[in-house]
Amino acid sequence: PAAAGSASSAPAAPSDQPTPLSDAWLPRQAAEIQALDKVNGRSTVLTVPVGKSASYGSLTITVQACVVRPPDQPQDSAAYLVIADSHPDEPGFTGWMVQDSPALAMLQHPIYDIRVVGCRS
Repeated sequence: PAAAGSASSAPAAPSDQPTPLSDAWLPRQAAEIQALDKVNGRSTVLTVPVGKSASYGSLTITVQACVVRPPDQPQDSAAYLVIADSHPDEPGFTGWMVQDSPALAMLQHPIYDIRVVGCRS
């Protein structure tokens, strides 16, 4: 489930196509996502282009948007992710994850931790 954030700290949720809340966010072409397997302690950084998916363990992570703040504002990144688990009883996630506020919206999963670490052009 997506968490509600304040308008000043996170982009708005997308409708048909993800768009940032205002001109304060600039679109990028790919998201950098840190994936952690909490069982074995292994961590990997995945670079996933917008509109594409990547697999990590039993998860499929789809990036629908990745945005950054302009250079004249505090540095931050946010990605709109759809995360599905191939095990039907495990939780998924749909919504914005913000780099500087990971607790704002996060995947609640017993095995995996997913965080946005940045966006690339």
